[in-house]
Amino acid sequence: MNDRLRPPAGTAVAVAARSGELGIELGQFHAAFFEEAAENLAQLEQLLLQLDPASADDETLNAIFRCAHSVKGGAATFGFADVAELTHAMETLLDKLRRRELAPSAAAIDLLLQAGDALRAMLARHQGAGGDAPDSRELLAGLRALAEGRGAAAPGERLLELTVGPLTDRGALDGLVELFSEITDLGSIEPLEGGADGLHRFKVRTGCSDSELVDLCAFHVDGSLLRIAPFATAAPAPRAVPAAADAGTLRVPVDKVDALINLVGELVTAESMLAQGCAALAPAAQLQLSAALAELQRHTRALQEAAMSIRMIPVSVVFARFPRMLRELAAKMGKKVELLTQGEATELDKGMIEKITDPLTHLVRNSIDHGIETPAERRAAGKPETGRLTLAASHQGGSIVIELRDDGRGLSRQRLLAKARERALHAPDSLSDAEVWALIFAPGFSTAMEVTDVSGRGVGMDVVKKNIAALGGAVEIENAEGQGMAVRVRLPLTLAIVEGMTVRVAGERYVLPLAAVVECFRFAPEQLKTIGARAQLVRLRDDYLPVLELQRIFELPHEGNANDDAVMVVLESEGQRIAVRVHELLGQQQVVVKNLEPNVGAVSNVAGATILGDGRVALILDVGALLRCARH
Repeated sequence: MNDRLRPPAGTAVAVAARSGELGIELGQFHAAFFEEAAENLAQLEQLLLQLDPASADDETLNAIFRCAHSVKGGAATFGFADVAELTHAMETLLDKLRRRELAPSAAAIDLLLQAGDALRAMLARHQGAGGDAPDSRELLAGLRALAEGRGAAAPGERLLELTVGPLTDRGALDGLVELFSEITDLGSIEPLEGGADGLHRFKVRTGCSDSELVDLCAFHVDGSLLRIAPFATAAPAPRAVPAAADAGTLRVPVDKVDALINLVGELVTAESMLAQGCAALAPAAQLQLSAALAELQRHTRALQEAAMSIRMIPVSVVFARFPRMLRELAAKMGKKVELLTQGEATELDKGMIEKITDPLTHLVRNSIDHGIETPAERRAAGKPETGRLTLAASHQGGSIVIELRDDGRGLSRQRLLAKARERALHAPDSLSDAEVWALIFAPGFSTAMEVTDVSGRGVGMDVVKKNIAALGGAVEIENAEGQGMAVRVRLPLTLAIVEGMTVRVAGERYVLPLAAVVECFRFAPEQLKTIGARAQLVRLRDDYLPVLELQRIFELPHEGNANDDAVMVVLESEGQRIAVRVHELLGQQQVVVKNLEPNVGAVSNVAGATILGDGRVALILDVGALLRCARH
């Protein structure tokens, strides 16, 4: 919501108080509340992840408190009692933390993060997403206990779950509880639900070691009946992707933005038609229109760039989901990992952002699981115990490059070759390093020693490459065994309008994405070499490139003489090059991409279609598919 349009603090509550007497229907404000609540929860999570319990500053604690307070106020206004109750408990704890009545702790941060997840689930249900209401009773009890100073472990103390039994002697249990109240060295004990199976569970806060705890309890309970484990907090509720928090903006529905983009695309097509029609006029008429046409082209280009920028979103929207995931996954696997982000302000088309999130998520999980070593392994290798994972985004030419690199163990060439041979893949020792690293993208390929709930089933990396290729992108790997690896994802800036080179093949026109065009050249017959029955190579300087004939792929009739075939366009994608034979180069222009699938379904080797200046339809070729076609 634009700050100039945002009501002053407290206005919503005042409106709510008078809504009954004024007959105001609060439902009309629901959308704004849900959007602002999502922003506040996203900011709350980000601030909590940045909070260092040992050196928490007042401003950060106040900012976290304000986020919870804003959500509580709106929820109470609209009658969402469950949201208001949970945020009130969070607010009470946060108020004591910011007033320094309690010291921040890792346990408090974890519980507040879980409460944020539960709030997202509650809000999604109030928005009509369905599903059962999350059970917040344990969260509420934990927040209240922390606020009262009962649940937090002091430095050197641990939270444990003590299981006793099977046991039927109630006197022994009562004596055990009395022991924890009376012996201050032991700590405190809180009975948990259970007992029907003869097992009795307690939440224990103590500074004792496991053996000391058993010795202290042995007077009441046989040590063989005691089981001690770290206390497990409630599993987090399903979490929505955090929304972007943009102050000073005007919210516009996405369908309106898409309609604007489509209209601009039609304007680009109409301007191209006008330019082509002007070229057919007499020279005198062309002279009169040329200045006006040049001005129209300039303004059309500026309008198109402005319209496209509306859909551009910073990649920080994607990066923001990884600190929480990394924190939880690293703790689960007993690893220490530090996440660094660079270039978060780099912008990418909204449609691209939505489709790149899952591949990046898999790459991050894969890096933590396979790449970063355990603290013991890193010490043995002479590395710091804490591994480093870096996410960086940058613009390079007409593309955006997202790089994920770690300082872990890297890929082992010999291990990859051995695994490939186990799977009967073509893996001779003569493969280059780049070809060996590319083996991890083979379907079903995995280097994991065992299957876990994180990885090891051989699915993921092939899907990552497939999804990125579907966006017109490519994946590159740089590796140093024992030192780490980097995965670079190269993507076009947008999927709506692309710079293209228009070519003619047997009377038909095709568009090649300009980002994939390396060079064009004319060739002599002696530069061609035929392999087998139909395969051809063309010599370009000191290299031979496979030749792809579009005329044969699209089954077009032959036209003209042999001299018409003397143009080659070199295309590059996924680190490989091919030469495409065409009859004529028609020029470079921006084209509006139209999706064919809703009308005619998927078409092999075609990424989409466009309308040219003369009103004819031209197919936009899929360079990645052409490369795969040349290989096979």
